[in-house]
Amino acid sequence: MLRVSVCAVAVGAVMLLGPAAPAAREGSQREMVRVEGDRVLVETGTLTAVIEKGFITSLRSRRTGEEFIRPFDVSQEAALQLLYRSWDLVQLDDRAPKEGEIRCLQLSPERAQVVFHCWDGDGVIEITADPDTGDLIIEPSAFSSRPGVVSCRWVIRGLREDLELVAPVKQGLRLPLDDPLIKGSRWEWPMFWEAQLAILQGDKSGLWVHSQDTRFRYKALRVGSESDAHALGLETEAYGPVEGNLGAGGVAWGVNVYDGDWRVPAARYRDWLWKAYDLAAEERKRPAWLPTITLALSWCPTDPDLLDALAQRVPPERVLLHVPNWRTDQYDENYPAFVASDEGKAFIRKARAMGFHAAPHFNTVDMDPTHPVYPLLRDFQYRDLWSGRLHGWGWADGGYLSVPESNLARTKHRDKKVMVKIHPGLAMWRSVLGESILAAAQDLPLDTVFTDVSLCVSNLQNAMVEGMTPAEGMLRLIRDVSSLGDGLAVGGEGLNEITMQGLTFAQAHLLTEDPEQLKRPYACDLNQFLWGKLCRIIGYTHCGGQSETDRLVRAVYDAQGAIPTLTVGSAEEITSPTPEVEEVLRKAGR
Repeated sequence: MLRVSVCAVAVGAVMLLGPAAPAAREGSQREMVRVEGDRVLVETGTLTAVIEKGFITSLRSRRTGEEFIRPFDVSQEAALQLLYRSWDLVQLDDRAPKEGEIRCLQLSPERAQVVFHCWDGDGVIEITADPDTGDLIIEPSAFSSRPGVVSCRWVIRGLREDLELVAPVKQGLRLPLDDPLIKGSRWEWPMFWEAQLAILQGDKSGLWVHSQDTRFRYKALRVGSESDAHALGLETEAYGPVEGNLGAGGVAWGVNVYDGDWRVPAARYRDWLWKAYDLAAEERKRPAWLPTITLALSWCPTDPDLLDALAQRVPPERVLLHVPNWRTDQYDENYPAFVASDEGKAFIRKARAMGFHAAPHFNTVDMDPTHPVYPLLRDFQYRDLWSGRLHGWGWADGGYLSVPESNLARTKHRDKKVMVKIHPGLAMWRSVLGESILAAAQDLPLDTVFTDVSLCVSNLQNAMVEGMTPAEGMLRLIRDVSSLGDGLAVGGEGLNEITMQGLTFAQAHLLTEDPEQLKRPYACDLNQFLWGKLCRIIGYTHCGGQSETDRLVRAVYDAQGAIPTLTVGSAEEITSPTPEVEEVLRKAGR
């Protein structure tokens, strides 16, 4: 894995390109990519860079000359790696005794390659520059004769130790790369790495890496390694199934420097998102009440007295209610049956009449295998990319169970709340689900709904169904639900750059629930900065206002730009609030 040592070659290497240029606007010159021996030298309107054996060994701002990469020994690790289904990580290097060849190839004045012919595989890193932005563009790919390749990883090593990672993980974090909360972690896009960018923030400047892929290619972000905490790995995954897969690649990563704080590159990425996905059109679809919401209740009970108590403290039109237990069936049973109980119907209709925005709890991909429609859909269940097991869960004696792998057992245990997940790329599933949600929306009637597990869009053994990945299928499903009847505002669980395109609000998960870890500020509002105009986040857990942990969690959600959120069990918790609940109500009622 990564090892840090000193390499004198990188020191001053940028001088081969000439001294730091005066301030230049992005794209103000012809970009240069030049091979000199075993190095690739790059100069753009914003940066100068040196690349050796696929590593960036120098990255400087052209405006200031500031260097962002520490010296390190390029011979101790490979910049290009293959990750296998067995979790083996294979490095494509030329170290003895497994001699190999890594050479640089000039293809044009603006294009070069680093070519790898190694003991355990072969690969190419293509190097170009973007004349409009000044980005250094790196496109890695690799393969071998050994089947089971999941991803190709390109490594950025030697990052300056003062740089903090600002990343779209758990709705926005800012931490040193060697912080215990993230050191050695791997985050899959888009379920956990919620947008395809990572920012390294210094005192008054930084660098960032991002992709502009719109093909729903699965990716991952690796933070550090076993021997170098100050490193990033950028992975491109192959679509599952991967048992026979030999290689991965095809995603380009843009690297650049910037002046200011992390909002400078984040704004550029946001501008790209809006253009790439025509999100101005999505903005026009959002309800006018979205920016006016000042309070959310997650896991709201169907207690009519609670509505009266709330209305005394906060105008109902400014309150969003997530209502989980409103059906004739128990929670997380018999999906996709969505029929309102008498109690649920009375509560939702009263809430709507008073002006509250009531969102009963539905589901996106979970279904109960005891439901009569299961035999129709069984062939399209999520199967894990790594293990091959069915995705989902059971629940018994206060703990989770795996999904039964017996076809018979899956159909016999509603009491254990067994749930499987159906691929949203399947049009028949979207039809079945849409018909059931529409009937409920017309019966109550509804203008907003909550759709659970909308974050579950990872790469799978059966990744492609009807030409769609789970990520693309989920976006299609959310948009289908939003267009039902006269239109619905759709909420979800978790939030990323794909699902935010169709969602209006979403519950946010925490990076940690450990009170000691929560005392250290780690959260930032990166995700809400990126797409808060389309989708706002609400709290998911520890929103009861009953403990010190609840107070610490509220500080995290506040830092991330969430709507103030409560989870209460009765009207009395509103009429006789704890100090923490009172503080939330006071702010929401202003």
